[in-house]
Amino acid sequence: MHTRHSSRPLRPLGAALTAAALLSSGCSADASAPRAASLSKRAVPAALKPYYEQTLNWRPCGGADFECATLKAPLDYARPGTGRDLRLAVSRKKATGTGRRLGSLLVNPGGPGGSAVGYLQSFAAVGYPARVRARYDMVAMDPRGVAESEPVTCLSDKQMDTFTQTDQTPDGRGETDRLVAAYKKFARGCATRSGRILGHVSTVEAARDMDVLRAALGDRKLHYVGASYGTFLGATYADLYPHRVGRLVLDGALDPTLSSRRINRDQTAGFETAFTAFAKDCVRRTGCPLGTGSVAAARDRLGAFFARLDSHPARTGESRALGEPLATIGVISAMYDETAWPQLRTALRSAMGGHGGGLLNLADLYYERDTDGSYANLMYANPAVNCLDLPPAFRTPAEVRKSIPDFQKASPVFGKALAWAALNCAYWPVRPTGTAHALHARGAAPIVVVGTTRDPATPYPWARALATQLSSATLLTYDGDGHTAYGRGSGCIDNAINTYLLTGRPPAPHTRCR
Repeated sequence: MHTRHSSRPLRPLGAALTAAALLSSGCSADASAPRAASLSKRAVPAALKPYYEQTLNWRPCGGADFECATLKAPLDYARPGTGRDLRLAVSRKKATGTGRRLGSLLVNPGGPGGSAVGYLQSFAAVGYPARVRARYDMVAMDPRGVAESEPVTCLSDKQMDTFTQTDQTPDGRGETDRLVAAYKKFARGCATRSGRILGHVSTVEAARDMDVLRAALGDRKLHYVGASYGTFLGATYADLYPHRVGRLVLDGALDPTLSSRRINRDQTAGFETAFTAFAKDCVRRTGCPLGTGSVAAARDRLGAFFARLDSHPARTGESRALGEPLATIGVISAMYDETAWPQLRTALRSAMGGHGGGLLNLADLYYERDTDGSYANLMYANPAVNCLDLPPAFRTPAEVRKSIPDFQKASPVFGKALAWAALNCAYWPVRPTGTAHALHARGAAPIVVVGTTRDPATPYPWARALATQLSSATLLTYDGDGHTAYGRGSGCIDNAINTYLLTGRPPAPHTRCR
C-alpha cells in the first residue's frame, strides 16, 4: 500500500514476498485474554479501571478539524498497572451534521500494520459519505506496534532494500540457505529493536485496546468499519464483547478457522483469479504486453519474463535493479484494484523492453517505501502480528518444497514464490499465542460481512465462512474485481452499508450487487 494512504483500504500483505506470513492470521487466542463470554458480561476488573476511566486529552492535529490524543493501555493485560504501559495514537474528526449524533465510528484499513490514523485523515474522515460523517465522530487508533503506536521496527532502510531483493524462488541449496538466512536476520532485527513489545501485538490484545478506547470515548457500544485484516480485528472484538457490539461492517473478510498454510494457499489462488481477470482484459487490447492470444499464453509469457529476470535483472534508473522478487511484487501490487491495470500494462511493456522503473514503483507502493528510501512500519508490524496470531505455515524448507506443487496448482505464476514467502514465521523469535478457531459473537447486534467475488487478497469463500460463523451476521456480496467493496464505485454496496450504519438495518439476506 502507498505510504501516503490512498482512498482504498489497506491490502493484506502476508502472501507478498516479504517477512509477512500471509496477512491474515486466523483467530488469536492470546494466553492473557479470557474467553469472550467472560469478558463481555462481567464488570471491568479493578486493575483495568484506570485504563477504562481515563480521560483523553485532545489537541488539534492534521488540519481540517482533526484532533489527536494518546490512549494508555497495559502492555500485558494479565499484568496491568505494573508501569509497563503502551501509548496508542488516536485521532478523530467530530460529526459535522446537525442531526442526532450516533456515536463514534472507528475505522481500520487492514494490514495488519496499516495506519488507521493515516487512513482516517487521508480518506475516511473526508471521503466517507457525507451523511455518515454528519452523524458519527470519525475515529481511528493505530493498533499496538503500528505506525504511531509504539511501532515495531526490524531493519534499517538499506537492510530492507536488500531483504526485498532476496530471491524467493530458490533453485538449489545455496539460494535456499540465503533465503533462510534473510528470514533469520529479519527476525533477529525485530527482537533486537522491538523486543519489549514483540510478544504483545496479537489481534486479541488489539481488540481489547479497542474496548478501552470505546469506554474512553464515552460510547456504550462500538461502531466500526474494518477492511481486510480489519475484519478479523472487528470479528475478534465482537467475539470478546458481543454485548458491546453496535454496528459493525467487515469488508473483505477473513476466515478465522483456517490454518496459516491454508490461508496462504487460498490467497495464492486469489491472486491467480485476479491475474486471470487482468489477463482477459489485457489480451483484448492492442499492445497488450502479454500478447493478444489466450489467458494461458499470457500467463506463460509472464512466467517466462519472471524467469528471465531471475538471471538478468532489468535496469531501473537507480541503484536497485528489477529482479524477479521485485517484479513479482509489482504485478501483485496491481492485482488489488482494477484501476491499477492500465499502470501495470505500461509498466510490464516497459520492463519487457529492459526498463524496469515502472514495476519497481509498483513494488515500492506495496512495500510502503518512500521516494527518499525510507520504509514505513507496515512490513515490520505485519509479520509481528501474523507470527504471533497463528503457528507458522511451514517450519522447514523441506515442508515448503513438499507443498510447492499444491501452491503452483493454485497459481502457476505466483505459487512457488508465495509458498516460500510463507516460511518466514518459522524463525520468529516469539512463540505464537493464537490458534485458528471459529468466531461466533453470540448475542451481538446485527453485523454486516462484505465479500467481493474476485477479491485477490481475501477470497470470497472467506466472507461466506465468516458470515456463517458469526451468529448475527448478514453477507453482502459484490460481484466484481478488486480488494474490498465499500467506497469503490458500487452504489448498491454503498447504499446498503450507509443504510445499515445510519439505521442499524442490515441488507436483506443474499443481497448481491454488481
